Amino acid sequence: MSKIAFIFPGQGAQYIGMGKELFENIEECRNIFNMADSELGFELSKLCFEGTQEELNITENTQPAILTTSIAALVALSQKGIKCDVTAGLSLGEYSALVCSGAMDFKDAVKLVKKRGRFMQQAVPVGIGTMAAIIGLTTNCVEEVCIEARASGIVEISNLNCPGQIVIAGEIAAVELACAVALEKGAKKAVILPVSAPFHTSMLKPAAEKLEIELENINLKDIIVPVMTNVNGDYVKNKDDIKANLKLQVMSCVLWETIIRNMIKDGVDTFVEIGPGKVLRGFIKNIDRKLTVLNVEDMVSLDKAVEVLKK
Repeated sequence: MSKIAFIFPGQGAQYIGMGKELFENIEECRNIFNMADSELGFELSKLCFEGTQEELNITENTQPAILTTSIAALVALSQKGIKCDVTAGLSLGEYSALVCSGAMDFKDAVKLVKKRGRFMQQAVPVGIGTMAAIIGLTTNCVEEVCIEARASGIVEISNLNCPGQIVIAGEIAAVELACAVALEKGAKKAVILPVSAPFHTSMLKPAAEKLEIELENINLKDIIVPVMTNVNGDYVKNKDDIKANLKLQVMSCVLWETIIRNMIKDGVDTFVEIGPGKVLRGFIKNIDRKLTVLNVEDMVSLDKAVEVLKK
C-alpha cells in the first residue's frame, strides 16, 4: 500500500507574496497568519505578502515567515481531508514537521524559530562565514576537499541533500578555497550561496546552547504522526528526544538524503512539499524519478495536489 509523506522546506525558500493566496481564500489559513502576527507582536503577514526581500531575508524574520506559510499550507491541505503517514522538514522545516506531527504547538514554534534565527545570526557575525553548494562530487570526495581547505580555516559538510548535491559551510576564506579545490577535483559546479552564516556547522555551537535554554520552556506533546529528524535521518523514537535533536541540529550536518531514502524504504511513494518553493521536489527527483512529488504553496498547487491525492 502506498504511503504519503509531508515534507517542509528550510531557509532559502522564502519569497515576497508567499502564502498570500491561501490567506485571501481560506479562513483557516488566515487564522494561522493572524496567530503568528499576534504571537510575534508584529505584522509577519504583511512582511510575507508585501515586504521587501531584504527584510524577509533577515534570518530571524525568514524562519518564522517560512514556518507560518508552511503551516498555513498544511492547514489548507488538511481541510481537504488529506493526511500523511510520515513527516520531516529540511533544517528549519523540521519545526514545521514537528507541528504537523502533533508534538509542538504552532504558537510555541513560531516564537521559538524567531529566536533560533536570531541566535544563529549572532553566533557568527555577517562577513565571517558562508555556505556553498558542491555539485557532482561524492560525499567522500567533498570530505577530502574540506580537509584540504582547512588550511584556510573552518569548513565542514553541512547538508547532504541528494546524490551529487552537497552543501559545505564555514569561514569565508576556507569555503572559497574548498570551492576551488572541488572544481580541480572534477566538480561540475561550486556555488557560493546567498546566506549570511555557516549554518549546520560547529561554528553555530553558541546558537545551539542558547536554543537549548529556550527549549526548556517548550511543552512537547506525544507524537501522533511519525516524524524523522535531520540529525540522524531516522524516526524520532520518543518526544523526550526532540529537544536534544533540535539543539544538535543547529550545529550538525543535515542528513536529508538519508531521511528520504528511509521513507522510501518504508513504503512512501508520494511526497508533498508543503510551504514556499519547490527545492525539495528537485532533491527527491534526483533520488528517484519514479516517485510522485507534489507541492502546496498557493491555490493552484493546492488544487492540483488534492486532485492527484484523492484519485
